[in-house]
Amino acid sequence: MLCLLTAVIWCWHHDRLAWSSWSMPLDYTGDSLEILARIKASSEGDLVPFRPHFVHRLGAPFGANWSEYPGSDDLANYSLGLLARLVGAAAASNCALLLAQITAALAFFLCARLLRHRWEWAFAGALLFSFSFFSLSRGLPHLWLTFTYTVPLALFTCGVIAVGRRAATRPVWRWLCYGTAAALGASNPYNLFLYLQLLAWSVLAQWLRARWSAGVRLGLICGALAVFVFGAIHADLWLNVADEGKTPLLVRNYAGTEIYGLKPIELFLPSSRHHSEWLAAIGSRYVRWSDWRGETFSPYLGLTGAAGLIWLLGALVKALLAARRRRVPGHALPALWILLFSVIGGINSILAFYVGLNIFRASNRYSVFLLALVLMFVVARLSRLTRNWPSAIRLGVAGVVAAFGLWDQIPQAAGKETVQRITERVAADRRLGREMEQRLGRGAMVFQLPILEFPEGLPQLRVNEYDHFRPYLATRTARFSYGESKNRAQGAWQADCLRLTPAALVQALESYGFSALYIDRQGYPDHADQLLAGLAAAGRTEVIDGIDHQQIVVLLHAADQTRPPLARTFTFGQGWNPRPPGESSSEPRWTNGSASLAYFNPLPGPLSVSMGLAASGVDERTLRILVNGREQIRVQVGPVPKEINLPVVEFRAGVNRIDLVSPEPAIRVSEQRWRLRAIGVQRLQLQVLSGSAADRVHLSDDVLSGLDLGPPGSAAGG
Repeated sequence: MLCLLTAVIWCWHHDRLAWSSWSMPLDYTGDSLEILARIKASSEGDLVPFRPHFVHRLGAPFGANWSEYPGSDDLANYSLGLLARLVGAAAASNCALLLAQITAALAFFLCARLLRHRWEWAFAGALLFSFSFFSLSRGLPHLWLTFTYTVPLALFTCGVIAVGRRAATRPVWRWLCYGTAAALGASNPYNLFLYLQLLAWSVLAQWLRARWSAGVRLGLICGALAVFVFGAIHADLWLNVADEGKTPLLVRNYAGTEIYGLKPIELFLPSSRHHSEWLAAIGSRYVRWSDWRGETFSPYLGLTGAAGLIWLLGALVKALLAARRRRVPGHALPALWILLFSVIGGINSILAFYVGLNIFRASNRYSVFLLALVLMFVVARLSRLTRNWPSAIRLGVAGVVAAFGLWDQIPQAAGKETVQRITERVAADRRLGREMEQRLGRGAMVFQLPILEFPEGLPQLRVNEYDHFRPYLATRTARFSYGESKNRAQGAWQADCLRLTPAALVQALESYGFSALYIDRQGYPDHADQLLAGLAAAGRTEVIDGIDHQQIVVLLHAADQTRPPLARTFTFGQGWNPRPPGESSSEPRWTNGSASLAYFNPLPGPLSVSMGLAASGVDERTLRILVNGREQIRVQVGPVPKEINLPVVEFRAGVNRIDLVSPEPAIRVSEQRWRLRAIGVQRLQLQVLSGSAADRVHLSDDVLSGLDLGPPGSAAGG
């Protein structure tokens, strides 16, 4: 009955009562497109757990290496991919969101019943936890955060370990603890991180009570199991590193703990999409008056949860102030720890600032643990208070509480205009995708403009960071240039295309084997009119136009004998300071110690190049330049730039690493940000000399001919 009611409420809220609506995703912008792309890639056999993550239809012509891109729930995502083979990525995402609600309700109900709480209150609490505003506000963009079933199980099993007695006498409890630990290790890292903290406190409590008891041993095994599962699933992050000197894909810093930390006011803050106009006005006022917002409204506990939190804190204060010793509510201690850890300036911020542990910056996400604790406390107290009531009255009151809580927590559904916009956009993409594959043929390569970085890139005018996934989602065999991990040498050649004239761009892309040029016109101030005119002047007038005229595909004539693209510049890796805003490209690019560059050689054999740079030091110091670990030159540099030339350097096939090593420590020149300096580099130059004998026929014509790139190395220097 609980599963059925949860499914009906979810389908009613999201207007998924008709089967035809299941082929449309709930959202089709931003992070939702990345989630759909992951499901799509899994359905095509690319994102397989325990194997390198290589998406063969993205990052053309080389393919996109996502092994270094950390993601959660790889097993669940792969399972969705198997389902998507039958019903499509959109329908699979809808099934996943529904499953998230059902499993959350079941997990809460199971834990409440195992604690011997009355079924009607456990039922009401399960519904309120399942339809928390946390889960509903996340939705498809944060699909794996909506799977909160591990939260009540984590709290319950930590309680079992802290008490210890049942864990020692009942095998079923131990296996529940093991299963919960494994599930947390295989799912969202945020939940795993907090689980390990609560587990440590539980083991400590049991240790102080009984030393090496069954509870202590069980807790240590569960912690080791969770860490082992997590390590096994994410081992590819360390085992399949193609570019060892790269910058991190996801940059996190202390500031994120302040932006995305838990703000206590948001626990009690209703959404601006609330059904009550008065409560919605409170949320709207918060949006207007606050300047430092992160994942706004997500921590909202609901009116029921907020009242429960006040009740729990009141019971704690009463127990602490009582003249005679009274038992502190068991829910209060973990709730206090979650608050102390998660609030802005709390323990999480301290760890980020002093230890550098800033990957878990969004501590507001731990509010769902707080909600589970509060609801379990309320269910326990109401079960005790109403145990002598007549069954009909008890059932009626529980139903009223559940209905009121659902009305409060479930926000207003998406309007008809939003649903219609998603439907039209998906239909337009599918039509364009079908026509592309009919005209271009199986496996054709498509270059996408404007160039967007992945992941977490910056939008280009009205083109959002993940919009280039749309043609990928709408096709079956076509290959696209978008999707290679940012700041990686393998995709550096795409940046060179930004400086090509339209005629040179056509010539280069066709020589690389591209059959079409996909343009999202919303990324250009002039709606790409000038670019399209230049392509037409170059003789490429055959186009496929989207229904909304925002997407246009220009057909190219791929060469019969293709050659791989060679990047004109190096890729900056670790150790480089970013340029301050407004700084001229003529100024040196400074390192904050030893730093690395990278270059990708796509040829099967070695590639000979010459390198040149003007290097200076923040003071008199030694500079060593290494290529793939072998020293090429050692010179003394100082404040005056010195020209350094390496006439012949051989790059092996694949990614090559160039290290600029300074044994002397860097010097801080001011207290401003990014003012730790060691080596400054200007006029970084790269010239291709030749490839292996097998490739020289392709490289003998100037490989970089037709490129309107300005002086050599200007992009790298800037």
